[in-house]
Amino acid sequence: MKPALKYAFAAVILLLSFAAPVAAGPLEPLEDATAADDRGDYAIALRLLRELADQGNARAQFKLGGMYDDGRGVAQNDAEAAKWFGKAAEQGDADAQYNLGVMYVAGQGVERNDVEAAKWFRKAAEQGEAVAQYNLGVMHDDGRGVAQNVAEALKWYLKAAEQGYALAQNNLGLVYVNGKAAPQDYAEAMKWIRKAAEQGYAPGELNLGRMYDNGQGVPQDYAEAVKWIRKAAEQGDAEAQSHLGAMYAQGHGVQRDYIRAYTWFNLAAMAGSQRAVNNRDIAAQHMTPAEIAEAQKLARESKTNKQLPQ
Repeated sequence: MKPALKYAFAAVILLLSFAAPVAAGPLEPLEDATAADDRGDYAIALRLLRELADQGNARAQFKLGGMYDDGRGVAQNDAEAAKWFGKAAEQGDADAQYNLGVMYVAGQGVERNDVEAAKWFRKAAEQGEAVAQYNLGVMHDDGRGVAQNVAEALKWYLKAAEQGYALAQNNLGLVYVNGKAAPQDYAEAMKWIRKAAEQGYAPGELNLGRMYDNGQGVPQDYAEAVKWIRKAAEQGDAEAQSHLGAMYAQGHGVQRDYIRAYTWFNLAAMAGSQRAVNNRDIAAQHMTPAEIAEAQKLARESKTNKQLPQ
């Protein structure tokens, strides 16, 4: 089974930046506003930020947009957030450009527009914003807002991956697995997927486990496959839970155990995996009613107590 391409746009977040403000303006009031925001004194933060934002300070505009986005000290208002992100973005603030791109993707505070999203992701990406680089790569991969171009996707994944962004590292590895935008190279795939997995990114852990399971880029090693797939399964990844169930059902890397196989299939099924439903029903054919009842109990307890089966 080949690893499947994984991608997701990050949520709109108030990105931190230690760079100097893009627009000229007094630094001390901005620092005072940030300190007030950090200690939860939102009224002072809002007053200071609004004064600076009205004067054209890009970082203040970005931070003010973040307060409207989160509803800190004001009623949550996507349109106001987008307005202030837009003002900062027009001045070249990379964090604001990224956030504005996500808002266009989601239709949050603005009309959904993938072309606009790609435009703003590109502006942020060209300033080195790793998450924007990754999202621009995804848009080129999918042909959303831009012409589909897997070579361009690879370029942006690489830029973000080299900055340590786990989602890009995982996708870059899968590009080398699939051999579409670059020649198939399992060793290069393993290098990048491992980097994502070692950061605790569940799809990266799953894909690393799959490569050990399949012997892609490494000697086949079921025990190592189980180790990494379990890490992803314990984070709630339904595909990983289903795959781990299959490892138990087959006795690959673990002793064959239909009770645990059924339990992991059941957890994945509860998360919406139809494949896990089918596999759970197949596993049940090898079990007694008492064993099925025990597995169902384990799954319920796992959901309730967060004590996952070993």
